[in-house]
Amino acid sequence: MTLNWFKFSSPASFYPLAGRLIPVFWGLTVILLIVGLYWGFFETADRLGGGNPQKEYYRIIFIHVPSAWMSMWLYVVMVGWAAIGLAFNTRLSFMMANAIAPTGAIFTFLALWTGAFWGRPSWGTYWDWDPRLTSELVLFFMYIGYMALHSAIDDVRRADRASALLALVGLVMVPVIFWSINCPDPNQCAALHQRSGLGRMDGNILFAMLTMTLAFWMYSFATTFMRLRGIILTREAESAWVRELLTDGDRK
Repeated sequence: MTLNWFKFSSPASFYPLAGRLIPVFWGLTVILLIVGLYWGFFETADRLGGGNPQKEYYRIIFIHVPSAWMSMWLYVVMVGWAAIGLAFNTRLSFMMANAIAPTGAIFTFLALWTGAFWGRPSWGTYWDWDPRLTSELVLFFMYIGYMALHSAIDDVRRADRASALLALVGLVMVPVIFWSINCPDPNQCAALHQRSGLGRMDGNILFAMLTMTLAFWMYSFATTFMRLRGIILTREAESAWVRELLTDGDRK
């Protein structure tokens, strides 16, 4: 029997699927976080930071770098869903983009906070107008702007389309951040990331980094699906299947 994946483009069909997947993603999040943090904090002691007396500060890369990666990837995914919504006028696509935005903003803030904390011993200050932090800050404002614009428009369909267009415009920040990470001119980029000596990662460091990234992906799926279910119930409140679902819930 062939599974018809297109049926899950309907909010009524995706709602129960998301409910079944959420516990799985939370379980994977916990397992991967434990493994990633343990490996990063205890198995890389002799490999991280070299002989730098401040090398203990470098352990924050296992949160900072995956958070920065997630901030970019989630924005791309959010824009992808928004673009699908604009192209095909699918309700679930707009809902998905709306559900992703807060999680993306959280990871962007986490990347900024850990970047500032990491920068203190390197720069002597918590903030320097380094291209990486600056572009990440602009990305954070793009997330906030997307959510603020959507909340400011009462008509949900108009809000979906307007915020989707704003997200598409903000997509230009992703290659800017990627460029800033790989900035070829040392005079344009501060030495924060260069001092970490991670141009060629040790196997243990890479394993911890990728494990934390997978943990953050699982967390993103879990929180996005939880938020999406709430959005579906709110927007589809007048649908027969939602009324039936709520009625059955009251009976239980």
